[in-house]
Amino acid sequence: MRTTPSTTPPANPAQLLDNQVCFALYSASLAMTKLYKPLLDALGLTYPQYLVLLVLWETDGPTVSTLGERLSLDSGTLTPLLKRMEAAGWLERRRSSADERRVHVWLSPAGQQLQREAAHIPGCVLAQSGLSLGELVALNQQIKKLRGAMHASAAPSNP
Repeated sequence: MRTTPSTTPPANPAQLLDNQVCFALYSASLAMTKLYKPLLDALGLTYPQYLVLLVLWETDGPTVSTLGERLSLDSGTLTPLLKRMEAAGWLERRRSSADERRVHVWLSPAGQQLQREAAHIPGCVLAQSGLSLGELVALNQQIKKLRGAMHASAAPSNP
């Protein structure tokens, strides 16, 4: 039984922590969330609430299902989040008059005001990233490409 840590690297370099894309993404996500926290706390928002608002600021009035697809959230996660945001006065959920099974999500005036109050956040994130705008855009495109490839490989194949 060992009593001291071993410093012998694994025989396979692919098993080193620093060579893991998953760890780089995970630790970058933690750092990004830490960066956003004080910015969003000042507005009384959580990170998931901010993501919902980003979608609504882009396209007001999507269905709950469309919102869930955009954010990769299931209804069990999204519905309570939307209820809390509605109770805070940032949005409204309304049933479609054409199809009552569909619920649309609309910004309230307070939700629209938050867009103006949050306008500084992207600039703060860019400044803290240490990257140029072009580098950050390129990184975002690479991450989206990776995500798309992973979604495609996880999709059931048709024989």
